[in-house]
Amino acid sequence: MNISIVLPAKNEAKNITAVLQSIQALELNAEVLVINDGSTDNTAELAELAGAKVISHPYSQGNGAAIKTGARIASGDITVFMDGDGQHNPADIPMFLQKMEEGYDMVVGARNVKSQASLLRRIGNAFYNRFATIMTGHKIEDLTSGFRAVRTDKFRKFLYLLPNGFSYPTTSTMAFFRSGFPVAYVHIHAGQRKGKSHIRLFRDGARFFIIILRIGSLFSPMRLFLPISTALFLLGMGYYGYTYVTIHRFTNMSALLLNTSVITFLMGFLSEQVSALHYRHAEDD
Repeated sequence: MNISIVLPAKNEAKNITAVLQSIQALELNAEVLVINDGSTDNTAELAELAGAKVISHPYSQGNGAAIKTGARIASGDITVFMDGDGQHNPADIPMFLQKMEEGYDMVVGARNVKSQASLLRRIGNAFYNRFATIMTGHKIEDLTSGFRAVRTDKFRKFLYLLPNGFSYPTTSTMAFFRSGFPVAYVHIHAGQRKGKSHIRLFRDGARFFIIILRIGSLFSPMRLFLPISTALFLLGMGYYGYTYVTIHRFTNMSALLLNTSVITFLMGFLSEQVSALHYRHAEDD
């Protein structure tokens, strides 16, 4: 297999050399691409000295943008994405490749609980995994892990869907499931990050909330909107029954709940059609 390894890096001068040396020690004969996302330190210079091919963004565009840049220029049939901050162990890459040989189109590194940096993040990721599992009908062991191997041609089909921020793992995973491309998980231990994280709780909290909406909208919107619509309809009818018995009236609140139920259903139906359009080229060569 021809392999490309893509590492997004922003101000990773303290870590990038050790990570690249660990990759080289594997002797995979892989193309190693470091996407320098507007670093203000000497990340790019150190990566070049370590033997990687460096592509630099003129300014910071985000982790997802770096992933898209790497995917566009990767020459390998299989592309491995991993962080340049030392959290991901390059020694796990052969395990990913072995799983890919079994016929999977995407293999994701599922982190154990101790790999999560904080209790809040553990709870959030557990909720994402459970919600995505319900939506897809497949067990999602780690929805937000950035350590993964993909078939490059299939991954490129969905580049236009990927955000420039930190939720590219969610989007790509859901897109593969929705298109019927088989996804597998391998268990890894992610180390503690060395250096300063680029994720901010309050700034990115809203973005991570959007992940929930992306899960629903990218896979099957009706699975998200239909239960909400049904709950609103039952609540409206229940409230109407209560007001009819007590004051013999059909109230504005009942009308609002029933109208909202219909609107929510129509939104889900329309979103379902739009979602299907995203995957019309999934079978193109």
